[in-house]
Amino acid sequence: MSDFATLELEKDPRGFATLWLSREDKNNAFNAQMIRELIHALDRLAEDASLRFVLLRGRGRHFSAGADLAWMQQSAALDFNTNLDDAHELGELMYALHRLKMPTLAVVQGAAFGGALGLISCCDMAIGAEDAQLCLSEVRIGLAPAVISPFVVKAIGERAARRYALTAERFSGVRARELGLLAEVYPAAELDAQVEAWVANLLLNSPQALRATKDLLREVDDGELSPALRRYCENTIARIRVSAEGQEGLRAFLEKRRPAWQDNKEPRP
Repeated sequence: MSDFATLELEKDPRGFATLWLSREDKNNAFNAQMIRELIHALDRLAEDASLRFVLLRGRGRHFSAGADLAWMQQSAALDFNTNLDDAHELGELMYALHRLKMPTLAVVQGAAFGGALGLISCCDMAIGAEDAQLCLSEVRIGLAPAVISPFVVKAIGERAARRYALTAERFSGVRARELGLLAEVYPAAELDAQVEAWVANLLLNSPQALRATKDLLREVDDGELSPALRRYCENTIARIRVSAEGQEGLRAFLEKRRPAWQDNKEPRP
C-alpha cells in the first residue's frame, strides 16, 4: 500500500492503517517532500471506506525531530511569497489530518519537536513513552510555531501553550500526559504492547459509529449551544439508530452476543 519515499503506509487486514514517518536516518524530520507525501497519504486514507482508524507513528528511536535542517536552510533563502506557499502546504497537512473522517491515534517515542507537536495535536488521541521528549522549539531558532498553534492550543490549552511556545522548554511524556497532549504514557519497552491493546479496544467499536462520533464532536466543538447544533445532534442519533450497523449493534446488545463487526474473542462488556 506504500509507494512513498519518506513514508510507509501499511493496511492491517483487521481494518486499520498505520502511517509511518520513515526518514529514520534524519530522525523523521520533515521536509517539503514529506509534507507533500503526508497530504497525499491522507487523501488516500480518506477515500478508503474500509478503514476503521489510523495510527500515526515514527520509525526508529524518534517520532519526529521536527523540521529538517537542510530544508530550513533552503527556506531561509526564499522570498516571502515562496515561504507563504510552503506555509500553506504545511497548513494543508495539519487541517487534512485534523479533519480526517476516521479516528486517529498518534504513538510518540523519543523526540517530538516543533511541527511534530502539530501532528500529535491534530490527532484525536495520542499515547507515548514516559521518557519521550517534546518541545515547541521554534523560538530557539528565531521562528514561531505559527501554523500548528491553533491545534496545539486546542490540545493543551492556551495557558500551557503560551508557556511552552515562549520558553521552548523540553517536557517529558509524563508531563505531556498531565497537559492532556498524551492520553496515556508507558515505559518505552511496553509501548508496542500497549499500542496493540489500544488497537484491540478500538476494533470492538462500530466503524460507522466511530466516524459519526468524530463528525459529531467536530460539530459540537467548544459546546456553544444553538438551535442548529441541537438539530444536528438529534438528527445524528436518529440516523445512526436506523442504520444497518446501528440496528445490528442494538440487536446484538439485546441478544447478548457480539456484533458483526467484532472478530475477536474477548467477551462483550
